[in-house]
Amino acid sequence: MERNETRLLKQALTHSRKLETSRPFQTGTLEMRTTNHSTRSSHREMLLEHLLVGEILRHLWIRGDANVEVLKPQVDDAGYDIVLVCNAVTRHIQLKTSHATAKRANVDIHLNLEKKEGGCVIWTFFDPRTLKLGPFLWFGGSPGDRLPKIQGFRIAKHTKGDATGKKAFRPSIRLVPKGKFEPINSVSALVTRLFG
Repeated sequence: MERNETRLLKQALTHSRKLETSRPFQTGTLEMRTTNHSTRSSHREMLLEHLLVGEILRHLWIRGDANVEVLKPQVDDAGYDIVLVCNAVTRHIQLKTSHATAKRANVDIHLNLEKKEGGCVIWTFFDPRTLKLGPFLWFGGSPGDRLPKIQGFRIAKHTKGDATGKKAFRPSIRLVPKGKFEPINSVSALVTRLFG
């Protein structure tokens, strides 16, 4: 019995090492490595957040707006990932990311974001090889305005089913279609959309 378990463990480790050193797989013209994009997606998400905030701060600095606050919630239940404050304009921002050729048709947005000052969503597309950011999609109002109403959009479901396979509704989350977002081609234009 113990020999069989040892053999199975060795097979699993060998298979795991093969995955880590495997060649990239192709999705159309897009190359992605399993170790970077699928198994470490939380790390990638945080890296992309830091890159985006850094680019926004850089563009604000260049235009003479050096007094900027960057705030993060301690708990992820309020509908936003980051708060930026510049020149008395506050933005509660939900961040979404997709690789450059992703076919995602919508994103999930928490209803609480409607209640937050300057609520908005920035959907960032990135090059998976270089992590270069852009283009962007924008869903929000002018500086000082709240998020456009999302109550009427389709209610999201959990990604995993219960014991019977049924996926329960998430009553506080709405699916906002890509077509409702405004395309933005540069960080400079994004900064203008955020703060005027």
